[in-house]
Amino acid sequence: MNDKTNLLHAIDVIKKKLRGRQLNYKEIYTLMDEIAGERLGDVLTAYFVAAGFKDGFTPEELYFLTKAMVETGTVIDFKGIVADKHSMGGVAGTRSTMIVVPIVTAAGFIMPKTSSRAITSPAGTADVMEVLAKVNFTPEQIKKIVTDVGGCIVWGGHLGIAPADDVIIRVEEPLSFESFDKIIMSIMAKKIAVSANHLVIDMPVGKTMKVKYEKDAEKIRKKFEDIAKRFDITVDVDINNTHEPAGDGIGPVLEAIDVLKVLEQTDDRPKELEKRSLRLATKLLKMCYKTKGEKIDAEIEAKKILESGRALEQFRKIIKAQYGDPDISYKKIKIKAIKKLIKASESGTIRSVNNFNLNSIAKILGAPSEKSAGLKLLKRRSDSISINEPLIELYATNSYQLTEAEDTLNNFPIFDIQ
Repeated sequence: MNDKTNLLHAIDVIKKKLRGRQLNYKEIYTLMDEIAGERLGDVLTAYFVAAGFKDGFTPEELYFLTKAMVETGTVIDFKGIVADKHSMGGVAGTRSTMIVVPIVTAAGFIMPKTSSRAITSPAGTADVMEVLAKVNFTPEQIKKIVTDVGGCIVWGGHLGIAPADDVIIRVEEPLSFESFDKIIMSIMAKKIAVSANHLVIDMPVGKTMKVKYEKDAEKIRKKFEDIAKRFDITVDVDINNTHEPAGDGIGPVLEAIDVLKVLEQTDDRPKELEKRSLRLATKLLKMCYKTKGEKIDAEIEAKKILESGRALEQFRKIIKAQYGDPDISYKKIKIKAIKKLIKASESGTIRSVNNFNLNSIAKILGAPSEKSAGLKLLKRRSDSISINEPLIELYATNSYQLTEAEDTLNNFPIFDIQ
């Protein structure tokens, strides 16, 4: 078929899905190929996204969509046990990937981690890693980095991996939403494209998370497991109740500082971020050790690698391989922003954290485009506070953004204090 015929066929496929009918692989491949080549246009792509959001996809369609996303893009081939981890997202300031990768690679497994920039949050893993090192590489460069040091943390957006997904993300971004099926196929396609065969999915569940209810989480888990089985991937979906960020900082620079504090094992490190990272690293190592036939206690090993400094040493090797400072420390990172301290206007106990409002405030401050912009939480859920006690530090590159964020905070508070 010529280009015009393919385009008309793709439009017919969208119409078919809008009518609620099931698509076959040939139809889905044609559609993904047109989206990947950016020949369909944003409007028609948006119609397809809306059709999928409204009715979802059958297990067979989800498999076909994932397969077509992979086959219409670049595949980076790695041999043997290839580990990977992905978060469903929905909570800012929880940069566990940058701690899990050095732990798992220090244990001797390869982990070619391709990450996204911010979609609905004030920072993506690629935005945070970019504070410390380069994240834009070719597939050939990624293969060399992983061969040399065992792992990488790079931006996947320009590698040609599942390119249809990147177009769909761009269409979805103005609305700040993704359907669950779309998230599943997006994650799985990008993992398959880097040869991952041992995968941990971090799925936060809570009223201000992407996944709000455990019953939905269980359905999503089943879909992940079904797709993983079809592609011969060992998967562990970690469903966890989440109420607030695991780290203290929100925004690229502030989150990079949190990561380094955990790896450097400072006394003031965010303990919840460490706990979450160790749990996910343990699950991933447990699967890898089992496949390798090694009877090693994954939990003890993960903790030992972090506490001994081996994870920090490994992280610095990865940073060096990605053209960053191999002697990096949190103390070396400068926050190039104006700071404003927000104090409590009432006494009480923090009952909840509104993560939607938190994300909005951080974006008003300039995150993620301004790397130093964002905010730091000085108090946590369940903390008791008094009037005039410090609650939050705001960071912005100009006073206008600080003022706007402070005004917005008055109407859309982050903490519910009672």
